[in-house]
Amino acid sequence: MTGAATTSLDSSANTGKVNLLDFDRQGLRDFFTGIGEEAYRAQQVMKWIYHHLEDEFSRMSDLGKSLRSKLAATCYVGPPRTLLAKKASDGTCKWLLGMDRGNAVEAVYIPEPTRGTLCVSSQIGCALNCSFCSTGAQGFNRNLTAAEVIGQMWVAAKELKRATYQNRRITNVVMMGMGEPLYNYDNVAKALRIVMDGEGIAIPKRRITLSTAGVVPAMRRCGEELGVNLAVSLHAVSDELRDVIVPLNRKYPLAELLAACRAYPGVHNARRITFEYVMLKGVNDSVADARELARLLKGIPAKINLIPFNPWPGAPYACSSPEAIETFAAIVNRAGYAAPVR
Repeated sequence: MTGAATTSLDSSANTGKVNLLDFDRQGLRDFFTGIGEEAYRAQQVMKWIYHHLEDEFSRMSDLGKSLRSKLAATCYVGPPRTLLAKKASDGTCKWLLGMDRGNAVEAVYIPEPTRGTLCVSSQIGCALNCSFCSTGAQGFNRNLTAAEVIGQMWVAAKELKRATYQNRRITNVVMMGMGEPLYNYDNVAKALRIVMDGEGIAIPKRRITLSTAGVVPAMRRCGEELGVNLAVSLHAVSDELRDVIVPLNRKYPLAELLAACRAYPGVHNARRITFEYVMLKGVNDSVADARELARLLKGIPAKINLIPFNPWPGAPYACSSPEAIETFAAIVNRAGYAAPVR
């Protein structure tokens, strides 16, 4: 899997034109009425863009010639350009996608027997500076636009050679890539509305997960407006340690975060919150930590993903031993929580 996309968000040929990937259904309807066309054209064009993964108006055969010419003159379908694409022997695919001014983000497709999950980024860099995370060490550049968020999914679907609408290979979407999605809520929400739209990518909300480090004020809004699954990057069971590992904890400490989890709209035993817990040797992986984790989560329908730490150059941590991870998981399991090792 190699090569670069022929279309690009920063193509000079599209200067002054509107990128249609920036519009959800209502935005696209408004765009069409704004150029003197019937609003229903939005649904037609959405199907071409997201069901057929078409970016050339000349091939949108159920549109009149004059409309196709008008669209070509005023707008374009502009996903990010593919700088690098790699495919592993197990089918995992990674794309390095170019944005503006030399910036790039990564999208990852993970195939499993019963599903295919695409991991998507929401920002260029990250401002949270979590001490175990290599992205945080790189600093923060800017939020991605809605077009840049949905564009990652468009590129992945196109390069997987299978439309997202029928015979789909991408069945699940997780906002777990670079950045904090709830600090770019408006653009992420617009992109996810396109994902959930039957005329768009058409993946239901129960198959979409948004991961946050704990931006408490935006969590309820996310649940009420989008209704997607929630994942929380927890990683510690005391404020003292989490202040170091996840500095956002100083603003929204554990008590506030867990209260927001308990109040997350729609959470119940069949629709649990996922807590992500990176395993750091001698830091957060003790028997006492496991027992305290089970106590803290009592009453929250939850599962805990235990994530062996993946060291990066200059990282201040090492990964917990397999024995420590196994012991930790067993304690959490006995408390009634699923604790798979990811």
